[in-house]
Amino acid sequence: MLIREAKFVTSNSRADQCPPPTLPEYAFIGRSNVGKSSLINMLTNQKGLAKTSSSPGKTQLINHFLINNEWYLVDLPGYGYAKVSKTARATWSKMIGFYMRQRENLTCVFVLIDSRHPPLAPDIEFIEMLGKEGVPFVLVFTKADKQSGSRTQQNVVDYTRKLSETWDELPRYFITSAEDMTGRDEVLDFINEINKQLAQTPDTP
Repeated sequence: MLIREAKFVTSNSRADQCPPPTLPEYAFIGRSNVGKSSLINMLTNQKGLAKTSSSPGKTQLINHFLINNEWYLVDLPGYGYAKVSKTARATWSKMIGFYMRQRENLTCVFVLIDSRHPPLAPDIEFIEMLGKEGVPFVLVFTKADKQSGSRTQQNVVDYTRKLSETWDELPRYFITSAEDMTGRDEVLDFINEINKQLAQTPDTP
């Protein structure tokens, strides 16, 4: 997929205030400081599209970006640790849950996982929540450039082994690095393929 245009549309705290649900929507979420903003900037080839920060919890709203006037990329607040109050974290959790359940054009959730770590409880819990809610998702292992390829592969294997304890069919996954562009084509091709399938599906009367 060639990204011709990527532009910010709106930020808000309510799913019912998001843009009209007329285009496919792909949401990106992960633990705080997983490298989400850097990944989004890498995918869109725009360094400053999503705001990056060394401090966890930078994203606090539902941020919509319109890509090629064809689909939305959505930047969601992170889950897990962040240097914010418990009240703020509870608000984010409620906002994200409502968005996941109510956003009718949500096509797929990209769950970002730091490839440097073994399976962590916040990631597993969030994935299990998506399964219970019936939300389509894939896994994106980030920061693959920060360690050896064999170490990354081992952690991926550990994650899939952990998920196989409760999942009959394992989710698709991608290995990425915002630093050296690893996985960019694979992720964008995946989105492009889904968009093509959706375009061929007639609208239900």
